[in-house]
Amino acid sequence: QVQLAESGGGLVQAGGSLRLSCAASGRTFESYAMGWFRQAPGKEREFVAVISWGDGSTYYGDSVKGRFTISRDVAKNTGNLQMNSLRPEDTAVYYCAAGGVRARYNDYEYNYWGQGTQVTVSS
Repeated sequence: QVQLAESGGGLVQAGGSLRLSCAASGRTFESYAMGWFRQAPGKEREFVAVISWGDGSTYYGDSVKGRFTISRDVAKNTGNLQMNSLRPEDTAVYYCAAGGVRARYNDYEYNYWGQGTQVTVSS
């Protein structure tokens, strides 16, 4: 069993930055991937980014490429999502999730989910 807890959300002006963190506990993470998804009101959940815990390979959704950076701290069992050049359309609840090592873009590939953290970008 894996428990995930996000932190770092908040209110920021357009063009600003936020850093989200996801603390994982319950078991070792070596064979997992950690992903970030977001969901805005009235919209479907959207893939943001994923990192393979073992080799650190990363993948990003098209809407965040070049602005967001996903990373992990293996020693702390924590994943991070650095969000720069934020836009009002980035406003959403952001969720971290853990899936198998091949988990990528689809939410059904992930078995464990955090509670989510609100990110609001004002114009």
